[in-house]
Amino acid sequence: MQSGTVDDQKTLVKSTVYPVLFAIGTSHMLNDTMQSLIPAIYPLLKDSFSLSFSQIGLITLTFQLSSSLLQPMVGYYTDKKPKPYSLASGMGFTLIGLIMLAFSSIYPMVLLSVALIGAGSSVFHPEASRVAYLASGGKRGTAQSIFQVGGNAGSSLGPLLAALIIVPYGRSNVVWFSLMALAAIILLSKIGKWYKSELHFIAKKKSSEKEINFSHLSKRKTIFSIIILLVLIFSKYFYIASISSYLTFFMMSKFNASVQSSQIYLFIFLASTAIGTLAGGPLGDRFGRKYIIWFSILGAAPFTLLLPHANMFWTAILISCVGLILSSAFPAILVYAQELLPGNIGTITGFFFGFAFGMGGVGSAVLGYLADRTSIFYVYQLCAFLPLIGLLTGFLPNLEKRKII
Repeated sequence: MQSGTVDDQKTLVKSTVYPVLFAIGTSHMLNDTMQSLIPAIYPLLKDSFSLSFSQIGLITLTFQLSSSLLQPMVGYYTDKKPKPYSLASGMGFTLIGLIMLAFSSIYPMVLLSVALIGAGSSVFHPEASRVAYLASGGKRGTAQSIFQVGGNAGSSLGPLLAALIIVPYGRSNVVWFSLMALAAIILLSKIGKWYKSELHFIAKKKSSEKEINFSHLSKRKTIFSIIILLVLIFSKYFYIASISSYLTFFMMSKFNASVQSSQIYLFIFLASTAIGTLAGGPLGDRFGRKYIIWFSILGAAPFTLLLPHANMFWTAILISCVGLILSSAFPAILVYAQELLPGNIGTITGFFFGFAFGMGGVGSAVLGYLADRTSIFYVYQLCAFLPLIGLLTGFLPNLEKRKII
């Protein structure tokens, strides 16, 4: 590689635009706060509509499929024709879905409501992740962590706000969260203006992307690496589905905890995932993404194996450790995949976010079905072994060794 190419790379990489990263992270927080209300109000929906665990799993599946199937298509389309204002317009689906969820009177309307919220997520994530990439200034892992920690923070706030506002006063109070959607639309409109002004930089970066990428793997090795990443996402999000969808029921069943106290435990888990996500990207930039992926998947195994057998106090400690370690994987996995296939940021982002959401939805449905036929305790015993799949990380190549210095 000639030195001129390195010089070109330096001229194309701008400094990290932290105001934009924090703004897109904040919008991610608002988006995921609204999304996380869905599992947080499962006990209310179960009582209101006399639902089985399988029907609860179907709600999650509907949301996750609507938020996953569209994402790769949105990402592929916007790779070719970026749409800066799609961020704000997509949030309109979430706004409508929230209002419908607050006043749904029949189960099919609940499914339609969560499908609309999921559609809003499909539009949001690929383009928002592209904004984070564009504003990264070369610190891709750090940028993805800032973006994703907003989502994790929102996911942890949802159950807490549900416990304080919705559970005591009724499901109709979901409508108040539509104010978050309106705030997000305003913020995303401002981000869209910045994004539009940077489109010429995207064009320059894409024109040189193939020259400056550091992944010189064969097509076969690249596909093999992508498959390993997807299997790792499967293990991560199947396990997370067991927590996000059923931890409240696990706490109520095993410890006779109340709905509100159970949601506090869910908040503890989700808050720890926010911290882990924030750490995962910078650590990947510093030590190499492969090693962070390896640690964050496999490292959670001792804690997941102990969780089904712990008392109430140690349950709080263990779910904190699991959330902290397991969540550090996704920023590293996403940036690793982007570096495997440079120039396809939207497509890769949409595909990986979509696959992650899809696995979460399928996991929730499958685990709900299994819980109906066995028990919640059995589900947690079985899922405890999923992080052991992290051993497959050893087959991933070390991309960092091929970087231009």
